[in-house]
Amino acid sequence: MPEKHIIAMWSGPRNLSTAMMRSFENRADTEVWDEPFYPAYLKDTGLPHPMAAEVMAAGNTNWSDVVKTCLQPDAAAPVFYQKHMTHHMAPAYDRKWIGRLSNAFLIRDPARVVASYGRKHGDISLADIGFTEQAALFDLVCDLTGKAPPVLDATDIRRNPEAALRSLCTALGLEFSQNMLSWPAGRRVSDGVWATHWYDSVINSTGFAPPEQTEPDVPDMHRSIVDAAMPIYAHMKQYAVTT
Repeated sequence: MPEKHIIAMWSGPRNLSTAMMRSFENRADTEVWDEPFYPAYLKDTGLPHPMAAEVMAAGNTNWSDVVKTCLQPDAAAPVFYQKHMTHHMAPAYDRKWIGRLSNAFLIRDPARVVASYGRKHGDISLADIGFTEQAALFDLVCDLTGKAPPVLDATDIRRNPEAALRSLCTALGLEFSQNMLSWPAGRRVSDGVWATHWYDSVINSTGFAPPEQTEPDVPDMHRSIVDAAMPIYAHMKQYAVTT
């Protein structure tokens, strides 16, 4: 393993991304960073997200400064895990720097993403859930590195967490740790200030939830968003490290 193994996990919202961050943070060798571009994204887009003022006040709103820290983190642990939202990479931001990290992509059935997101923030668009940006970032990593980065489907994680995480660790060049399968309930110092709005279920969790047994309830007004995202999901699903 290199002196510091920097992992960038790219997903949209409501993708099991915070549970995955918990999983990595519970490793003895890992520090995590929660959505570092969120403050800059809100400042540069002016979008009316919940707790927007608090988010911007709590983090760095200069995207180029955030990039520098992503590449050269001030972290003692040998593994540094960055939880990134794909839609936080605004069009004006340079993206080529991501080729210098170990990238992975977390995907989820768009119907489940839209249903979950809509329960937290009713005003929703395709841009809010990051599918288009995720495909663009995936293609960029392929171009920069000459190979497809690992993709993990949230459904596969919930169905068999150990098998999914073992596959991901192998693809990233890490040793799997049993500590990744469970964690103590509660808040973390590493949680973004937005945790009070978005992380209620994860805060109470001690591991990955079992597979979902019911179909997602998607309102008719959001069905077109699901339809637009589905081909992107299907394309990336082909590269999933577990099936």
